[in-house]
Amino acid sequence: MEFNALKCNAREKFKGSCRVCPVCNGAVCSGEVPGMGALGTGASFHNNVNALASYRLNLRTIHNVSQPKLGCHVFGLELALPVIGAAIGGIGMNMKGAMTEEEYDMAITSGCCQAGTIAMTGDGPSPEVFESGIRALQSINGHGIPIIKPRENHKIIELAKRAADAGAPAFGIDIDAAALINMTNAGQPVGPKTQDDLAKIKQHTSIPFIVKGIMTPDEAEACYAAGVDGIVVSNHGGRALDHLPGTAEVLPLIAEVVKGKMTVLVDGGVRSGADVLKMLALGADAVLIGRPLAIGAVGGQGEGVKFVLNKLAGELRAAMVLTGTANVEKVDSRILF
Repeated sequence: MEFNALKCNAREKFKGSCRVCPVCNGAVCSGEVPGMGALGTGASFHNNVNALASYRLNLRTIHNVSQPKLGCHVFGLELALPVIGAAIGGIGMNMKGAMTEEEYDMAITSGCCQAGTIAMTGDGPSPEVFESGIRALQSINGHGIPIIKPRENHKIIELAKRAADAGAPAFGIDIDAAALINMTNAGQPVGPKTQDDLAKIKQHTSIPFIVKGIMTPDEAEACYAAGVDGIVVSNHGGRALDHLPGTAEVLPLIAEVVKGKMTVLVDGGVRSGADVLKMLALGADAVLIGRPLAIGAVGGQGEGVKFVLNKLAGELRAAMVLTGTANVEKVDSRILF
């Protein structure tokens, strides 16, 4: 498989919902929601990319690191690299028919599995969105992490049980989808959660619980106090609220208060192996990647997803060698300039 051919194929199939730009920074697709763009001015998407780009790496080549360790442990899983496929739902609506929900879920879960890591699956107004993800992870022995919209507590608990019964090693809620009007219009209301709500969900579920959409240290601490197992520092790819800071800006502040107490994941503007390394240096245990893997899935199905992940792994390995970083689980912030 050749990367340019993969991108060309994806561009054709997206039919304008994603232009597969040379630089994926949201400049062209601002305001395109539904679609693959960001809400309003697109500032939150732009800020993700720009915040990460503002960090530079210190080149160090006088050392003995020639075979860095890319593998890591997350929620009891041994992953070949610290990259997890982000959940993307509503494929028919957001990708203009480039794939069906089931085709996308099968591509993202199987491709991540083949590359030695794991994917998250989504949720949406139609029950089929969540069910498609469950079927996909069942086809690979439960190797997937379903993400549930911030529905009423009893519904979250019900769907979390479905995830556990399907063999999922963890589940999550994307709490940053608390104002999604399409969910409420479909008779499935969503909304914010209190710390007590999170504690109740944790008490009534049997697998690790992740809360995605944390952007402040105090909310990270609230998640920890509620017994949550992991958080994702995320502004929903710029698709929930305009004018938010980039995740790379807030990640160090959040990691400072909860790193080592719970798993800290992050997404937002990660486009290369060097970007992965930067996020690890800023305090993440692993990163989530959405749009680049979506391009892989649309352009080449599961093999396309695997290809993109292997490309990222090669870039990460090179960046580690050239910064003297031996282990992705022990990345020193001093590699950043």
